Amino acid sequence: MSREFILPDLGEGLTEAEIVAWLVAPGDEVTIDQVVVEIESAKSVVQLPTPFAGVVESLGGEVGEVLHAGTVLMTLGAQAGSPASTAPSASTSASAQAADVAEPAEPGIITRDAAPAEESGAVLIGYGTRQSTVTKRSASAPARFGRRGAGSGAAGGGAASGGTAATSPASRATGSARLDAGRRSPVVSPIVRRLAREHGFDASQLLGSGPEHLVMRRDVESYIAEERESGAKASPATSVDRLETSPAPATGTDRDGDRRVPLDRMGRAAAAHFSRSRREIPEATVWMDVDATELLSARRQLQEATGERFGITALIARFVVAGLVKHPSLNASFDADREELVIHSTVNLGLAAQTPRGLLVPVVHGAERMSLRALRDAILTRTDEATTGAFPPAALTGGTFTLNNYGTLGVDGSAAIINHPEAAMLGVGRFIERPWVVEGQLAVRTVTELTISFDHRVCDGAEAAAFLTFLARCIERPVSVLAEL
Repeated sequence: MSREFILPDLGEGLTEAEIVAWLVAPGDEVTIDQVVVEIESAKSVVQLPTPFAGVVESLGGEVGEVLHAGTVLMTLGAQAGSPASTAPSASTSASAQAADVAEPAEPGIITRDAAPAEESGAVLIGYGTRQSTVTKRSASAPARFGRRGAGSGAAGGGAASGGTAATSPASRATGSARLDAGRRSPVVSPIVRRLAREHGFDASQLLGSGPEHLVMRRDVESYIAEERESGAKASPATSVDRLETSPAPATGTDRDGDRRVPLDRMGRAAAAHFSRSRREIPEATVWMDVDATELLSARRQLQEATGERFGITALIARFVVAGLVKHPSLNASFDADREELVIHSTVNLGLAAQTPRGLLVPVVHGAERMSLRALRDAILTRTDEATTGAFPPAALTGGTFTLNNYGTLGVDGSAAIINHPEAAMLGVGRFIERPWVVEGQLAVRTVTELTISFDHRVCDGAEAAAFLTFLARCIERPVSVLAEL
């Protein structure tokens, strides 16, 4: 029996990741939840644990290769001496074996027998921690996910009925016959599109070897290699000559001296995420200047009393969590398909962070259950991870509300883009001394600006203003929050 570990959904709309390092090799025996590979997505470097045990049969790619969610990351065989390792009897036909292949929910695991008795404790999106009920498919149904063929770079479709080996789309179509001007295969990766364009053809005209005929990088590279070997000239509609007359090159310098810089994976993912937020969320923004002098004083007293350090972000984060408990409609998301407001049962606090890899939003899960000290420690952990970009798989997913302390960048305010699919984001400006009226007298006070951007579908301005007023009271009179803790 062979099990295929499929690259899981990495969350936040990410569809591809580059292999940074393999921590196992073919022939190694692995256990459930053992970390087997480091991959780099557009947002972070993560270590993936295997959801089941076995012996590594093959790896799904080389270091530096980009894989898409839903493709085979690693293939494992049964451990020696296990019941599953017993070979099938000679009377078992290929068609009978094919009929036993289960079709999992995407991305899933393709296996030839029942789910393993042992379960993974590590949560990977698409795998979970419990055995799932699978449905059988007929032998004539095509396999949704294939295993990489040795040396071919194409995907195999698994066993076919009647003992005939299934042929992958890439192996069925060769040479210029693989291009079809009327075909529109899905192409997720901009890298794949650009590579095809630079060689004078449209990647969507290929019959992809990925799930649902997704065009992979290996398909484009295979076609380019075949064209070079055969010396065949591409059709006029997709001729390499078109590249020479293209009005704007993909990289380099334009005729007028403008420079073009292609986006990396993170840049592309961020651009898509921001665009989706602006496109789908009817956001509104309200703001308020707040006297933070007493907050700074309370912080000094707290540090003197405990001998511990507490950052301003941690203090405000604790006020935010208390505010979201009072105003749960801001700890929500909007389900546009069902036209429903989803109010989340837990506060998973996102923390916008500027890192060497760009803007990331690591998440502190279950913040409503944490004391100030526990929340501070969780924030420090995420901050340390942000400096390297090496987050655990769940650290960048599942946020329900985002706190953005952009005051560290030296600005007072911003109409921030909401982190889709959340309903709101709080921004905190810089702390600066300003003239302020206190009990009818002009004084110098430390002031900051609070700004909340919110989805107008989930609440109106009155609710957002009430939340902001609560935070202002906590900052101006920190002792008032004791009643909420």
